Amino acid sequence: MLGHLGINVADLAAAKIYYDALMPLVGFEPFLDDHDQFAFRPAGGKRGTYLFFYPAGDPTPYSREGAGLQHLAFMVTSRSAVHDVHRLVQQLGGEVVHEPQIFPQYPPPYFATFWLDPFGVMLEAVCHYDRD
Repeated sequence: MLGHLGINVADLAAAKIYYDALMPLVGFEPFLDDHDQFAFRPAGGKRGTYLFFYPAGDPTPYSREGAGLQHLAFMVTSRSAVHDVHRLVQQLGGEVVHEPQIFPQYPPPYFATFWLDPFGVMLEAVCHYDRD
């Protein structure tokens, strides 16, 4: 199991606003909030990977097509939760890559939506259950 992941972002304040809105919907709660970083952990004392955000020191824009992080997938407990995340992304003006749907090319059941965060990082909310 991964202990934590760190993501550099071009605008730490904007990232904090965005991820403060998103992370509760995908099962995370605030862990750390400092002037040069912030982090989330799995909510309710659950085990799992923490997610840290740092200011990018390199002005090179992020690309999911290059070497490095391709996307992050958040497991949610229902298909309704996938739809909830999708609605929030639309409210926040996010770019949806794939609307909520079944992805038959992945082991079933696989119901997900994909989108880009404000910095171009592709994110996914996925439900591995046939339940709403």
